[in-house]
Amino acid sequence: MSGDSLISDIIANGMIIGAGATAAMDVWAFILQRFFAIAPLNYALVGRWLAYMPRGIFHHNNIGFAKPVTAELAVGWAAHYLTGIIFSITLIIFTGNDWLSEPSLLFPIAFGALTVGFPFFLMQPCMGLGIAAAKTPKPNLARLRSLQTHLVFGLGLYFSAMLRTLFLAQ
Repeated sequence: MSGDSLISDIIANGMIIGAGATAAMDVWAFILQRFFAIAPLNYALVGRWLAYMPRGIFHHNNIGFAKPVTAELAVGWAAHYLTGIIFSITLIIFTGNDWLSEPSLLFPIAFGALTVGFPFFLMQPCMGLGIAAAKTPKPNLARLRSLQTHLVFGLGLYFSAMLRTLFLAQ
């Protein structure tokens, strides 16, 4: 297999598996909202944070007080799925074709748990929520929910890889 073909395969598989895993997170958020009245993440705020970056503004005291920007919700949702795809590609690079051929549960669950570092140490501090949601009204609850969501992402990686394997077998 040539280098270009290998990269194309990694990207294609990463897109499929990452989009599936991110959708699993969204289904989880829907379940939490519908049955437990737990509000999902507002992706407009993620889009707003990202939209300020080309202006040289990377940190906010409270992103909720920053002036809204055009298409922030669309930008936030696109970033949400792109991030899931990038995380998936990263997992595939580290686990290789063996995991793609016969997905196991351990790697994606552990990886999902590790990805919680992204919001804890980058997004939340830059959006004014503190490291690991320290400035939120209930930081430990916010941390637990973030970890649960990222573990669901890990499960989504596994099940998306399994579905990919099943479809390729046919």
